[in-house]
Amino acid sequence: IENITITGKVAEVCQMKGCWMKLEKADGTTMRVDFKDYAFFMPKDIAGKEVVLHGKAKVTTTSVDKLKHFAEDGGKSAEEIAAITEPQTALAFTADGVFIK
Repeated sequence: IENITITGKVAEVCQMKGCWMKLEKADGTTMRVDFKDYAFFMPKDIAGKEVVLHGKAKVTTTSVDKLKHFAEDGGKSAEEIAAITEPQTALAFTADGVFIK
Protein backbone atom coordinates (compact mmCIF):
# COMPACT_ATOMS: atom_id res chain seq x y z
CA ILE A 1 0.00 0.00 0.00
CA GLU A 2 1.60 3.24 -1.09
CA ASN A 3 1.08 6.90 -0.23
CA ILE A 4 -0.49 6.41 3.19
CA THR A 5 -0.23 8.29 6.46
CA ILE A 6 -0.28 6.52 9.82
CA THR A 7 0.23 7.55 13.43
CA GLY A 8 1.54 5.61 16.39
CA LYS A 9 3.86 5.43 19.36
CA VAL A 10 7.55 4.64 18.92
CA ALA A 11 8.51 1.43 20.73
CA GLU A 12 12.23 1.30 19.86
CA VAL A 13 14.84 3.17 17.80
CA CYS A 14 18.15 1.96 16.37
CA GLN A 15 20.74 2.97 18.95
CA MET A 16 23.59 3.02 16.43
CA LYS A 17 22.35 5.73 14.05
CA GLY A 18 18.58 6.07 14.37
CA CYS A 19 18.28 4.37 10.96
CA TRP A 20 15.13 2.36 11.86
CA MET A 21 12.43 2.29 14.50
CA LYS A 22 9.63 0.05 15.68
CA LEU A 23 6.12 1.41 15.93
CA GLU A 24 3.54 -0.05 18.31
CA LYS A 25 0.49 -1.51 16.56
CA ALA A 26 -3.03 -1.67 18.02
CA ASP A 27 -2.67 -5.41 18.74
CA GLY A 28 0.40 -4.83 20.94
CA THR A 29 2.94 -6.05 18.38
CA THR A 30 5.40 -3.77 16.62
CA MET A 31 5.97 -2.81 13.00
CA ARG A 32 9.44 -2.10 11.67
CA VAL A 33 9.91 1.31 10.03
CA ASP A 34 12.85 2.24 7.84
CA PHE A 35 13.44 5.41 5.87
CA LYS A 36 13.24 5.79 2.11
CA ASP A 37 16.64 5.71 0.40
CA TYR A 38 18.34 5.75 3.85
CA ALA A 39 17.94 9.52 3.46
CA PHE A 40 17.27 10.50 7.09
CA PHE A 41 17.49 9.19 10.65
CA MET A 42 15.53 9.52 13.88
CA PRO A 43 16.77 10.83 17.22
CA LYS A 44 17.75 7.83 19.35
CA ASP A 45 15.74 9.02 22.37
CA ILE A 46 12.19 9.16 20.96
CA ALA A 47 10.86 5.83 22.31
CA GLY A 48 7.41 6.52 23.77
CA LYS A 49 6.75 9.55 21.57
CA GLU A 50 3.88 9.78 19.09
CA VAL A 51 4.80 10.10 15.41
CA VAL A 52 3.04 10.63 12.10
CA LEU A 53 4.52 8.68 9.19
CA HIS A 54 3.96 8.98 5.47
CA GLY A 55 5.10 6.32 3.02
CA LYS A 56 4.25 2.75 2.07
CA ALA A 57 3.47 -0.47 3.92
CA LYS A 58 4.37 -3.96 2.75
CA VAL A 59 4.74 -7.51 4.04
CA THR A 60 8.40 -8.53 4.27
CA THR A 61 10.44 -11.55 5.36
CA THR A 62 13.57 -10.73 7.35
CA SER A 63 16.43 -13.25 7.52
CA VAL A 64 17.89 -14.53 10.79
CA ASP A 65 21.16 -12.67 10.08
CA LYS A 66 19.36 -9.36 9.58
CA LEU A 67 17.16 -9.93 12.65
CA LYS A 68 20.30 -10.53 14.73
CA HIS A 69 21.91 -7.39 13.27
CA PHE A 70 18.82 -5.32 14.11
CA ALA A 71 18.71 -6.78 17.64
CA GLU A 72 22.35 -5.82 18.13
CA ASP A 73 21.68 -2.27 16.86
CA GLY A 74 18.71 -2.12 19.25
CA GLY A 75 20.95 -2.89 22.22
CA LYS A 76 19.62 -6.40 22.91
CA SER A 77 21.63 -8.79 25.10
CA ALA A 78 23.74 -11.63 23.72
CA GLU A 79 21.14 -14.11 25.03
CA GLU A 80 18.30 -12.30 23.23
CA ILE A 81 20.31 -12.23 20.01
CA ALA A 82 21.22 -15.94 20.28
CA ALA A 83 17.52 -16.79 20.73
CA ILE A 84 16.76 -15.55 17.18
CA THR A 85 16.63 -18.73 15.08
CA GLU A 86 13.80 -18.23 12.54
CA PRO A 87 13.18 -15.66 9.78
CA GLN A 88 10.28 -13.31 10.46
CA THR A 89 7.44 -12.37 8.12
CA ALA A 90 5.76 -9.15 9.20
CA LEU A 91 4.24 -5.87 8.12
CA ALA A 92 6.90 -3.20 7.53
CA PHE A 93 6.74 0.48 6.64
CA THR A 94 9.09 2.59 4.52
CA ALA A 95 8.65 6.23 5.51
CA ASP A 96 9.41 9.12 3.23
CA GLY A 97 8.48 11.59 5.97
CA VAL A 98 8.17 11.54 9.76
CA PHE A 99 6.69 14.10 12.12
CA ILE A 100 7.46 13.70 15.83
CA LYS A 101 4.64 15.10 17.94
